Amino acid sequence: MGRIDESKDFIPVRIAVLTVSDTRSMEEDRSGDMLVSRLEDAGHVLADRRIIQDERAEIAAQLREWCGNDAIDVIISTGGTGLTGRDVTVEAHRDVYEKEIEAFGTVFTMVSMEKIGTSAVQSRATGGVAQGTYLFALPGSPGACKDAWDEILKWQLDYRHRPCNFVEIMPRLDEHMRRK
Repeated sequence: MGRIDESKDFIPVRIAVLTVSDTRSMEEDRSGDMLVSRLEDAGHVLADRRIIQDERAEIAAQLREWCGNDAIDVIISTGGTGLTGRDVTVEAHRDVYEKEIEAFGTVFTMVSMEKIGTSAVQSRATGGVAQGTYLFALPGSPGACKDAWDEILKWQLDYRHRPCNFVEIMPRLDEHMRRK
């Protein structure tokens, strides 16, 4: 799936991981652990990591804080993307987005269909951009996080990936906010 141009240098990005859960602690956060392991193995930098409860305003506030931090390029959240009443991560992300990356959810669903069949319809994974920062909301299961990283984010967060990737356009994500 990935086509890497070995003539280009790898550019590490700084990634914050946010676990959304009313019940998990850092010791029990297998999805967060898996994402941290994968991003570091790929050569990226863990910029921050937190666990926060399923509260829309609190999630959005944390996302906004990290979007305003120049030391963070990407935010990946895990948890709260389902259909139950407490699943408010997607709404919190959309409260923050300037632009949604609609195809992220579609591609994630395609990847999930290969793994879990029609149960993939229960996920509301989403991606977007705010203040020059990429944001991705993934389901809370380690398998879903693994699939999202291995099949999508690993490639799109690698500057060498062709024909295009998220990293190469990072300098232009906030161009609308600059003075002309």
